[in-house]
Amino acid sequence: MRNDSRLSRRQFLGRSALAAGVAATAPYVVSSRVFGASERIGIGGIGVGRQGRGILGVPDSQLVAAADVNLPRAKAVAEKAKAKAFQDYRKMLELKEVDAVTIGTPDHWHALCAIHACQAGKDVYVEKPMTLTIREGRKMVEAVRKHGRVLQVGSQQRSTAANRIGCEVVRTGGIGKVTKVIAHNYPSPWLCGLPGQVVPDGLDWDMWCGPTKVVPYHEDLYKPRAKPGWISFRPYSGGEMTGWGAHGLDQVQWALDMDESGPIEVWTEGEKLVPPTQSEPGPRIDKACSVPKVFFRYAGDIVMELGKGPAGGAIFIGEKGTATIDRGKFRSDPPEIAEKALKEGGPSGNHKANWVASIKSRAKPVADVEIGHRSATVCHLGNIARYLGRRLRWDPVKEIFPGDAEANTYLDRPRRKPYQMPERI
Repeated sequence: MRNDSRLSRRQFLGRSALAAGVAATAPYVVSSRVFGASERIGIGGIGVGRQGRGILGVPDSQLVAAADVNLPRAKAVAEKAKAKAFQDYRKMLELKEVDAVTIGTPDHWHALCAIHACQAGKDVYVEKPMTLTIREGRKMVEAVRKHGRVLQVGSQQRSTAANRIGCEVVRTGGIGKVTKVIAHNYPSPWLCGLPGQVVPDGLDWDMWCGPTKVVPYHEDLYKPRAKPGWISFRPYSGGEMTGWGAHGLDQVQWALDMDESGPIEVWTEGEKLVPPTQSEPGPRIDKACSVPKVFFRYAGDIVMELGKGPAGGAIFIGEKGTATIDRGKFRSDPPEIAEKALKEGGPSGNHKANWVASIKSRAKPVADVEIGHRSATVCHLGNIARYLGRRLRWDPVKEIFPGDAEANTYLDRPRRKPYQMPERI
């Protein structure tokens, strides 16, 4: 970030009109504005690239500001809506007219953006996966609860009828006791060694790197799914283990009634993963990062393996039948289990409309922050198991690997100044 746009946490709080009368070193709390049934919500978009623009179409709302490290992009989005444009999202959070924010940044920015938004009294819609690390997720939950915010994670399958119905059937015993789950074999991330290119005009590359070490700009790192894109690289993402896994493994959590818990053990078969380095643009190296094979165990001796399951869900094997849940699809064996449930289960909902309704009612949305944290945690556990290549016990209450100092070092990561997590949530 350039010196003229850098705001420390003290400056951020001190400059904010919303923070008047509050000590500059303390987080500030803003009471929720009461919305009428037909009143429009002022939206600020943080990260307005491909995915960020896609989540801006929020019902009963008006885009009032857009923030992006690529300032020309922010201006282009803002101009269409006659909104304000910012390169530093923290300045945007000072606007009183911003009631809520959407976060469509790369994964390594999700936690800071969301926590700062909560401290500024804004409600949040954050793309999945919600976090880059397990500890980030717990901090985000703390921030949402402390400041009384509504946070919806972009796990839109939670609002899709077939997914909702399928998970409910499994959860309520429709296929009997579940004994095995077969999920998709999502690849873990690899390392980026792409050569440097000239940074485009208007892009603050230092801020894009944010909490991570500054590396040379390359367009195939900057784009989310280029050849290969930041979604495939540590330390910006957990690879497709968290990319698509945040969809599929979220459905496992939901179907097994684990929205506030998770597995108790994770292990691998095969040699541990030593992430390769991609030094030139070209084909993705997913295959090399799809081993070793990963297994999880939930309470009740339910074992999940990452194998030939669907990318957007999983296959659930029960004592009375099998259920397959995928992106907008639910089928069963015997087929009448799914047929009957789908006939009676009702229509799909609008995920962003649910967020808006929750903002107005102050109720929890269908993909609440705790849900997003727990689902992302399963993904992170899969990556950690691959990196260590051995059996790991997991305590879903304390959120630690009991008695395993080495494994616990993977719960979080170092962050570059001035992008550390706030000392006070």
